[in-house]
Amino acid sequence: MTVDDVANYLHKPRSWVYSQWKHEGIPFRKVGQSLRCRPNDLESWLDQQTP
Repeated sequence: MTVDDVANYLHKPRSWVYSQWKHEGIPFRKVGQSLRCRPNDLESWLDQQTP
């Protein structure tokens, strides 16, 4: 998933995802200059978040 895909999925602005991904621990991996996230990793991350 791209940053745009993750932002849409989380219902957050793209700028929030870019500024918070390290702080929040969103499971991105750098692929060249781009950030990518596996859908299963994102689901696991979401399951670990407290409401």
